[in-house]
Amino acid sequence: MATDPVSFLLLSLSSLLVIVNPLGAAMIYVSMTAGMERETKRRTAIEASWYALVVLLIFALLGGVILELFGISLAAFRIGGGILLFMIGLEMVYAKVSRSRVTATEKYEGDAEDVAVMPIAIPMIAGPGAITTVIVLMDQARDLGLWAYGVVMVSIVVTLLATHLTMANADRIMARVGQREFRAVNRIMGILLIAIAVEFVIGGLRIAFPFLTGGA
Repeated sequence: MATDPVSFLLLSLSSLLVIVNPLGAAMIYVSMTAGMERETKRRTAIEASWYALVVLLIFALLGGVILELFGISLAAFRIGGGILLFMIGLEMVYAKVSRSRVTATEKYEGDAEDVAVMPIAIPMIAGPGAITTVIVLMDQARDLGLWAYGVVMVSIVVTLLATHLTMANADRIMARVGQREFRAVNRIMGILLIAIAVEFVIGGLRIAFPFLTGGA
């Protein structure tokens, strides 16, 4: 586990950027806003980014409390979340749109007025994977100190800002990025996500079974 500010910042930022996948979000955004006026598209991008930011910040601050209400240990959540991220990573490697992020029904039946909330903000940006990542990172931050909480918050803001900028310029980006290039980038990010997921599972196992690392 990263213990210094720079390493933890890189871990937090890379984890969130990979799971949120701004490029993938931009592609869904383009398909969901096709036919909208430019001003409507701009407002949709802003609202989607804002709603996703609020959701992730809420789970960052209250995720531990929510788990306690349901009697779920952080070790179990790390392991379960790691498995979820591993499955999402596999889908990315095989160039599939994750079913945990957006379904065909959500994609094609979204209303123009609330498409910013569902499915773009939830679950495309602030989906189960992103929520899991935020809660696990905040749990790791607890062992590092107050500065680590700030690192996670900054990582969330930077990730959502990058996602917003990608959606705001989605038409120009999609004009230059073909399906083949997108699949290549998606597979690389999927491999990174699998590696991050394995680290989450290992961390959860160490907490649940301390004897594995020689602990009492």
